[in-house]
Amino acid sequence: MYEPIRTKSVHSTVDGPDPDFPHRSREEELDIQLAGHLAALLAVTDELRATGTSADLDTAAERLAEQVGRLRGGRAPVRAPMSSTRRERSATALHQRAHALAGRALVVAASRADTAAAILAAERMDAHAAALEPRELASR
Repeated sequence: MYEPIRTKSVHSTVDGPDPDFPHRSREEELDIQLAGHLAALLAVTDELRATGTSADLDTAAERLAEQVGRLRGGRAPVRAPMSSTRRERSATALHQRAHALAGRALVVAASRADTAAAILAAERMDAHAAALEPRELASR
């Protein structure tokens, strides 16, 4: 009833992957995701550093920058200069955002079995959770 197709389909992938199309491995994709989450966490950490000085935040920022550079093949992350002209957000909102970003980074780091990044993300989650706890514990 129908004549069989005698030409190769233009939609076929029988010949294998297209060499002109870049393909990444799962590990490369996870590296990109993890670097993105850590870079976002670094940006929020820098915003928190602009609101007040803290040795913990300074150390965290340096460690985050180091991890982002490692994941990006040695390229250092772009960081905004510390200035007083930044848009002011509440410290609580920044800590909540940082906690969420650290949680995402922890999930991806655990998925790719990156111990150093997972430990750093877990430490940052703990630090931001502690900053969000009500001050009522201190009054007891």
